[in-house]
Amino acid sequence: MTLTNLTQANLVTIDQINSADALALIKEAQEFKAGKQVVLKRPAYAINLFFENSTRTKTSFQMAEMKLGMQVLNFDVSTSSVKKGESLYDTLKTVESIGVNIAVVRHPQTDYYQDLLDSHNLKLGLVNAGDGSGQHPSQCLLDMMTVYEQFKQFKGLKVLIVGDIRHSRVARSNAEMLWRLGAKVYFAGPKAWADSQLEKYGQTGNLEQLLPEMDVINLLRVQHERISGDANASFSAESYRQQFGLTDERAQQLKPNAIILHPGPVNRGVEIDDDLVESKHSRIFAQMENGVFARMAILSRILRYQKFL
Repeated sequence: MTLTNLTQANLVTIDQINSADALALIKEAQEFKAGKQVVLKRPAYAINLFFENSTRTKTSFQMAEMKLGMQVLNFDVSTSSVKKGESLYDTLKTVESIGVNIAVVRHPQTDYYQDLLDSHNLKLGLVNAGDGSGQHPSQCLLDMMTVYEQFKQFKGLKVLIVGDIRHSRVARSNAEMLWRLGAKVYFAGPKAWADSQLEKYGQTGNLEQLLPEMDVINLLRVQHERISGDANASFSAESYRQQFGLTDERAQQLKPNAIILHPGPVNRGVEIDDDLVESKHSRIFAQMENGVFARMAILSRILRYQKFL
């Protein structure tokens, strides 16, 4: 199986992954989950450059890299030359010159990778681990894998994305990919945090009315770090929970086989009540497990492109 749009050893946006590619990556991730192993033809080196805080994505990529037999270099922004004014490009060229083959980057700037790929000569593989409010392709893939495990298909599934839509790269990536795969996408959340650019992928509705019909409920946290001071100052966690949270009472409306997704970190008692995080409907920790295998699939495709596999 070959990715038709994964070129230049990079994966920075889901626009590089069509529906056939997504399914191929999901199936390879499932093979890794079932125990598939690979042997590198020669040593390969990875580095994870995270300019925003992360637990799940960073450690998941580290685990994926190690399971593939890659050697992983440590990188700490707080002690790097970034603090002396070094550009992202020069940082990447530096580690490339040292011998790094794949760099995984999370950055607060939306579309940070565009100039890097358009105007510069990078030879290492670049994987986007999240850019501002832009894209999160690896989270999208692990979410698709988790949905596929439950339903064995996407066509006709009803998926509700709930919460801070405007500031969420997960909402943007998932909505587009779900739409491509044939699912019916719906949105719910505060009007102030809606995103008109996503209307082509689905429709906005009332949370109470939509819940009983949904197969998948994709919850999002409030992205306080991307919201203005005034909006943050007036934010009430309890008010948000009452209006848009998945409460125990609302959960009673879910279909028996409906599943709950959340990219994390979870704010218990805000977007979801505490005891629902590990309920029969929840796949939140299954997502984290699947994240390792989905990222192994992404990395292995790039390693094949680079002739390491």
